[in-house]
Amino acid sequence: MSDDLQHRARSFGGVADAYDRGRPSYPRDAVSWLITGTVPDDADDASGTSGGDQLTVLELGAGTGKLTRLLVEAGHDVHASEPDEAMLALLRRDLPGVRTSMTGAEDIPLGDASVDVVVAAQCFHWFDSEAALDEISRVLKPGGQLALVWNERDERIPWVKKLGRIIGNQDHLVEPAADVSASPLFGEVDDATFTYWQQVNRRSIVDLVASRSNVATMGEAEREHTIEKLLALYDDYGRGMDGMQLPYRTRCFRSAARPRPRPKPAPAPERSPAESDDGDGTEPGSLLTRTRVGASFDPALDLPDPEIDPLLEPTVPISVADYVAAGIARSQLQRRGSTQGHDPMTDSADRMPRVAWDDPDDDTGMMLIDFR
Repeated sequence: MSDDLQHRARSFGGVADAYDRGRPSYPRDAVSWLITGTVPDDADDASGTSGGDQLTVLELGAGTGKLTRLLVEAGHDVHASEPDEAMLALLRRDLPGVRTSMTGAEDIPLGDASVDVVVAAQCFHWFDSEAALDEISRVLKPGGQLALVWNERDERIPWVKKLGRIIGNQDHLVEPAADVSASPLFGEVDDATFTYWQQVNRRSIVDLVASRSNVATMGEAEREHTIEKLLALYDDYGRGMDGMQLPYRTRCFRSAARPRPRPKPAPAPERSPAESDDGDGTEPGSLLTRTRVGASFDPALDLPDPEIDPLLEPTVPISVADYVAAGIARSQLQRRGSTQGHDPMTDSADRMPRVAWDDPDDDTGMMLIDFR
């Protein structure tokens, strides 16, 4: 996010009261579609409840509670999060029974797979989308839904188009759910559009414009000039104290979270033969050759003398590199026969030289060589 966008994203706390008074709500049909994927029948009661099961809903960027109120009225179990203290204070004042947290979408203070729906109204474009989508995917239950909604002014009406020229059009998003569509964490994005009319008067339309981030971050003189042009427009098109209706297209998007990949278990640490489980320096199933080692060698041929120890079993050729890899420390063994110019630790003809334990009281020993 650019410095300018970050500055604008942090501007809402200073206009929290104007935001609460001037911003529009959302159509109930849109709210039902966002949370359940269906639109209520005409038989539904005036409260907007659909008679379905209660869902656990996390609302991100809840602001002053414009959407939160409708979620609660629909009978859902709502947790509202909002990073701005001033905005959240108004939500807590008006909806004291709702669980809240002063956090952003990139660090959600809920457990894994703990909510049915995550919804964000008029705010997803302010998120760090990659970090937020990862967190949203984490807290959603299997098959859980991410729901996004924006109110966009319908500028097909002439006076609304003129309003857009005065206050700007940054809230008209071309592909608002593009990051969700591109994310491997979520499936295909469904969308629906609803209509909504906001009743405004001379005061509320000033609050509406003053709560916009691009106006809130203006200098005082520029902001006053913008408000003057706004009121002139209202006086031309408004109906005095009766006010007028501002039309919106409410754009809604839903996408199911894909199953998260399970983390791969960490590989078991490698252990030397001396650390293995069966007590003799081997692991079950290891291929080992046990070789009795005589106390005397023929240093010229590097072969044991069978007349000295007829029970000696033949050794098996192995390279020194493999010998070292088997975990037998060279420093623990004594070389014999080096006085005649032959080093039995030298890899000669791909044979492993024979060794003896350095124990003057024992002329034989047992050496374990691991051929894995």
